Amino acid sequence: MKAQQFMVMVMLLCISVTSIAQQTSTGKITGTVMDANTRRPLDFANITIELSGAVVQQILTNDSGFFLSKPLAFGTYLVKCSYLGYEHTTIEWVLSASNKEVHRTILMTSNNGVMLMDACAVNKVTRSSKEVMALPQRKVNSIANTVVGVESRAGSTPTFRGSRSDGTAYYIDGVRVQGGNSSSVPMNAVTSSYLVNNNEKYAPVIENNFKSVSADPLSTFSVDVDRASYAILRRYLNNNSLPPPDAVRIEEMINYFPYELNEKSETHPFVVHTELSNAPWDSSRKIMQIVLKAPEINLEKAPATTLTFLIDVSGSMQSPDKLLLLKDCLRLLTQQLRPVDRVAMVVYAGNAGLVLDVTKGSDKQTILDAINRLEAGGSTAGGAGIQLAYKIARQHFNDNGNNRVILATDGDFNVGITQISELTRLIEKERESGVFLSVLGFGSGNINDETMETLADKGNGNYNYIDNLMEGKKVLVNEMGGTLFTVAKDVKLQVEFNPKYVQAYRLIGYENRLLNKEDFNNDVKDAGDIGAGHCVTALYELIPTASQNRPVSVDPLRYQQLMPTTTGDSLELANISIRYKEPKSKTSIKFEHPVMHTSEQFDNASENLRFAVTVALFGMKLRNAAYTEQITYKQIVKTGKSAKGEDQEGYRAELIKLIQTAELLAGR
Repeated sequence: MKAQQFMVMVMLLCISVTSIAQQTSTGKITGTVMDANTRRPLDFANITIELSGAVVQQILTNDSGFFLSKPLAFGTYLVKCSYLGYEHTTIEWVLSASNKEVHRTILMTSNNGVMLMDACAVNKVTRSSKEVMALPQRKVNSIANTVVGVESRAGSTPTFRGSRSDGTAYYIDGVRVQGGNSSSVPMNAVTSSYLVNNNEKYAPVIENNFKSVSADPLSTFSVDVDRASYAILRRYLNNNSLPPPDAVRIEEMINYFPYELNEKSETHPFVVHTELSNAPWDSSRKIMQIVLKAPEINLEKAPATTLTFLIDVSGSMQSPDKLLLLKDCLRLLTQQLRPVDRVAMVVYAGNAGLVLDVTKGSDKQTILDAINRLEAGGSTAGGAGIQLAYKIARQHFNDNGNNRVILATDGDFNVGITQISELTRLIEKERESGVFLSVLGFGSGNINDETMETLADKGNGNYNYIDNLMEGKKVLVNEMGGTLFTVAKDVKLQVEFNPKYVQAYRLIGYENRLLNKEDFNNDVKDAGDIGAGHCVTALYELIPTASQNRPVSVDPLRYQQLMPTTTGDSLELANISIRYKEPKSKTSIKFEHPVMHTSEQFDNASENLRFAVTVALFGMKLRNAAYTEQITYKQIVKTGKSAKGEDQEGYRAELIKLIQTAELLAGR
C-alpha cells in the first residue's frame, strides 16, 4: 500500500514539474504598429501570428496601435501585419527564455494614391466583442470634445465609462447619455460600444407656407423616392429620444409605406392617381393626394444587373450598427443575385482598393468570402473611392443591363475630396455614363445625412438608411426592384390650381425638392427618379375659395390683374402636368392629369389617403409644425388605426407604436 502511495506522489510531482516547465517556457508577442512616415499609431490593424506555416493567433491593435498576444510556447514565429492602404509587413519573432515579452515597434509603409488590392490583402480578422474587450484599456476620443472612456469588466457586466467636461450629452450606440459626471452604461453582450458625439448632420428644412393661387397658381417640385428619414427617426424613437426636427422629412416618411393601387398605365411607366377629401383637423379645408405608382418588376425577367459596391471601411464604421450590420445586409442581397448579375466591391479608408473584381452572381461563395473579410480602420477617403468605383463600373458597363454603384457609408468623409460641391460635380459628370448611384446609410452619432442624400440625388439613385437587419431585408430583398431598377428619371410635377375652387395651397413636405416654374420645361434640370414598384405620394392642404379663412394676402399689382377676369365653367380643381425621361433618354415626355373638384368626407376616403395623412401629421408633430397646434398624438393614432388595413408586413402597425412612443417622450 505504501508503495502505491509513493508511486502516486511521484506521478503528481512529475505533472507539477511539467506544468511549471510549460508555464516558464512561454512568452508573449507585443508591440505597437505605426505609420512609417508620420509615426501615427494604426488602430485596428490586423496581426496574424504563424508557426511553421500555421496560424496560431489573430489579434487587432487598439486605437493606440498597441497589441498583445496570448501566451505562446517558445519558438520562432512569423508576425504578419496588414492594414488597408499599407504594404504588408512580415517580421520574424523569436520567443525564448531571454526574450519572453520584448515590445517592438512595427512601421508600415503607406501606398500613396488609389491602389488595386488583392482580396486577401484586406483585413482578414473578424472582430468579435470578446476581442475588442480584450484590448488593453482602449481610450476613445470624441470628434469635437475631449472625452476619454475606458472599457472595463465590472463583475460580469461589461460597461463603458466616460465623462465630458462641458456637461453636454454624448451617445453610446445611438443612445443619448447625459455628460458632466461619469456615467456607466451596460454594453450589449454581443456588441461593443463606442463613445461618440451626436455630430449628425442634417440639411435644414424650412416648412412650406400657404401660397395664394392668384399670385402663385403653379406649384412645381421634383419627386422623391428616398425613405431614409423614416428609418432615422425610428432609430431615435426606439432609443427613447425625439429626433432632431431637420431629420424629419415628411415626404420620405410618407413614401416609406406601400400603397395599393389597381390602376395601370399602358402609355407611361407609372400611373397617376388623385383623391380629394376634407382635412381631419379643419373641415373647412381640403386635402389633395397625388400618387405616382410604378408597377413591380419580375426580377427573373429583369435586365442583367452590374453592381459595384463602394464600401466605407474607415475607422468611423467600426461600431456594430455600421460595418457589421452592412455585412449582414450584403449577405442577404447576395442570395438574391442571379447568374446573369455581376458584382464588384471597392473599399475605401485612407485609400481605396478593389477587393472583389467583377464576379458572376452564381459564384456566391466568392462574394460571401469577400464580405466576410471586410474590416474597419483608418481615415475616410470617400472621393477616391467614388472615382475608383465608377472606373470599375464603366469598364464592365452592360449596354443592355442595369449599371449601378451602391455606396454604403455613414457619410463621414474627411480625407481627399470632402467638399460636397466637389463630390456632386464628380457624380453629376459620372451619371452621364449611364451608371447610377444609390446610397445606403448606416450608424449613429456622426452620420452625415445631408451628404448622403445629396450624393444619391445627383447620382440618379435613391437614399435609404438602414438601422437594423429587417430594414436591410426590406431595402435589398423585398424592394430590390425599386432599389436597383429605374423606370423613369428626372420626374417633375407641376400643379396648376383653379382659383374658382382654391384660394390658397400648401405642399406638405418636399421642401428640399421645390423647383422654379421655369425648371419644369428645362430638360437640363435634374430631378428625382422612380424605380420599379416605387410609390410616390404628395399631399396638398387647400383652402377653398369660399372659405373666409385667408392665410395669405397680396397687394394689388400695378401693371397687371392679380385675379383672372373669369375661370369659365370648368369643373377641374387643378391640373397636374408630369414630365419624365426614360432611363437612357435625354429628352423628356410630358402628360397631364386633371383633378375634379368633387370631394369625399375624410372618414369615407380611401385607406391610402387616410394613412398618408396620418404619416404627414406625425411628421408635422415631430417638427413642431405651425399647422398642428390643435392636433394631438392620440388623434393621430386613432386615424392611423382606422387606416391600417391588411398591413401584411406590419409596417403600419410599427408606425402606430412609434407615434405612441413619441407621445410619451413629448410628455417627458
